[in-house]
Amino acid sequence: MTNLAVIETKDSDALRLAPHNLEAEQALLGAILVNNEAYDRVSDFLLPTHFFETLHGRIFEVITKLLRAGKVATPITLKTYLPDIDLGGMTVPQYLVRLATSATTIINATEYGRTIYELALRRNLISIGEEMVNRAFDAPVDESPRMQIEEAEKKLYSLAESGRFEGGFQSFGTALKAAIHMAGEAYKRDGGLSGTSTGLIDFDQKLGGLQKSDLIILAGRPAMGKTSLATNIAYNVAKAWRGERQPDGTMATVNGGIVGFFSLEMSAEQLATRIIAEQANIPSFKIRRGDITAEEFGKLHEAVQEMQVVPFHIDQSGGISIAQLSARARRLKRQHGLDLLVVDYLQLLSGAGKKGENRVQELTEITTGLKALAKELAVPIIALSQLSRQVEARDDKRPQLSDLRESGSIEQDADVVLFVYREEYYLQNKEPKPGTEDHLKWQMEMDRVHGKAEVIIGKQRHGPTGSVQLQFDANVTRFSNLAKEDYLPDRGED
Repeated sequence: MTNLAVIETKDSDALRLAPHNLEAEQALLGAILVNNEAYDRVSDFLLPTHFFETLHGRIFEVITKLLRAGKVATPITLKTYLPDIDLGGMTVPQYLVRLATSATTIINATEYGRTIYELALRRNLISIGEEMVNRAFDAPVDESPRMQIEEAEKKLYSLAESGRFEGGFQSFGTALKAAIHMAGEAYKRDGGLSGTSTGLIDFDQKLGGLQKSDLIILAGRPAMGKTSLATNIAYNVAKAWRGERQPDGTMATVNGGIVGFFSLEMSAEQLATRIIAEQANIPSFKIRRGDITAEEFGKLHEAVQEMQVVPFHIDQSGGISIAQLSARARRLKRQHGLDLLVVDYLQLLSGAGKKGENRVQELTEITTGLKALAKELAVPIIALSQLSRQVEARDDKRPQLSDLRESGSIEQDADVVLFVYREEYYLQNKEPKPGTEDHLKWQMEMDRVHGKAEVIIGKQRHGPTGSVQLQFDANVTRFSNLAKEDYLPDRGED
């Protein structure tokens, strides 16, 4: 035939053919030429490039075009569109007739198609391996080994994810079973949510939990507590994780989730200290100085013991690119599993181009990459973002979508946009002279907003917008459910 690729072995001068099965290719093409319905059994996963023999790929391509045009694919209709070449004493029209006459049934068409597809995947693996070797020998000056590893990981992961035969139409009964299964999984989870619970009741009611494949932008001005909120949610998810062993030996998440946290600004130790402070209810500055009592040390020890088994993974590398982040996220999911990814924060990532050339274009690449990664890994991604200074120039400091820095791509790619706003922060800087009437009014306002935070839902693709009130303890940087009057127990009369 015409495309007999060979591979030279390392241990000898012998040549090996790349994995292929010409008989399976011939049997499938023959079955389709005899009965065009056989094509429908493989059309949703098989492509012309999956055929080892070039002529077979060309035949399959012409068959595809004819059938999609509503025509019949037979040796007679095909021969006009194929090259007139010599196949060892046999013409192409004769070869087509031979394929059709030797075919007997379409029952095994799907199996033939899968065999061809899997062999193509193996050839792709060989190709990736060869490319890795060649690039390692002759790497460009500006390409580091780390870049080559990340590129290879990306190709391997893409190949692994593409090796599936699911897709196409399904019966309504099958869809009903999937819907009931989803409802059953939601019933098992805390709060009965369709998504992963954040541990914040009012927040979950608005969002329905964190939904798979969603890109969630969490934005705020400095000191609003966006990192604290992201950390609180991430740890709540990891702490609630519960898995079940599947028949194939893998672990499936039943509640909570395995968390990956990219801390591009803070070190892993600083992030861990924040979480310890929140869990032990001890201010982080006291922990850093060692200014704690014996009782507090006991609480600290208990919190650390509990935290050691929580599936919470931190990457503290600064200045990484969106490609590097994606490669590390894929690796984490493959090695440990992944149910939630947090990026702190968006503006510290870089794109593929040179830094500073076009920041708006670079941020577009980053947000598009994060959304694609969320869909690829089927996990929610919470990405923190800065707000522009124009917020400070307004009387009403509540953030809006237009306040997002380089907001176009962020607003477009995000499924959910959240803003953290604490009125207490702005109000405490406006304290009038003590003893005046203005000071009394100010004190009343401070009492009203003390320890409270507002999370504004500026955009939600599949749900309502609005705001959620939360409790915020600045000493231990903890967000929690707000105790409302309606929720408080009845007070007993003396």
